[in-house]
Amino acid sequence: MLSGTFVIGGSAHAQELYIYPSKGQSQAQQDKDRYECHTWAVQQTGFDPSKPQTMPSNTASSQYQPSQPHVVKGAARGAALGAVGGAITGNAGKGAGAGAAMGGMAGGFRRRDERRQQASAQASDTSAAMSKQQTAYNRAMAACLQGRGYNVN
Repeated sequence: MLSGTFVIGGSAHAQELYIYPSKGQSQAQQDKDRYECHTWAVQQTGFDPSKPQTMPSNTASSQYQPSQPHVVKGAARGAALGAVGGAITGNAGKGAGAGAAMGGMAGGFRRRDERRQQASAQASDTSAAMSKQQTAYNRAMAACLQGRGYNVN
């Protein structure tokens, strides 16, 4: 009797099923049972760990949607502050231009940070969904193998 380890998935989320043929199944029978149980588990769960898992494509709902126009607002705030500072020194126009440039840059940085946070949250959500699918697949695979006379942990 051969015991086996069956690694599910090829990613950082790979999980192992430890399979022991408790009814003396031959290696050929084990291979056949694993294949048939894999096929059944994929049909039951819609998840196939033998295929590369991809991130969902960018749809309108998953594209970056800024919470506010950061660059424009930053430039407007900077221009206002620059105009005040420039007026004190006698050149409000020059101060407003410099303030607008600095404010626009600051707004751009805020937008970049917001994009990164949104992308990170989407990746986390996708990872959690894939982990849930993989867990369901493993449960289906284990149920099938147990039904065929294997001990599965």
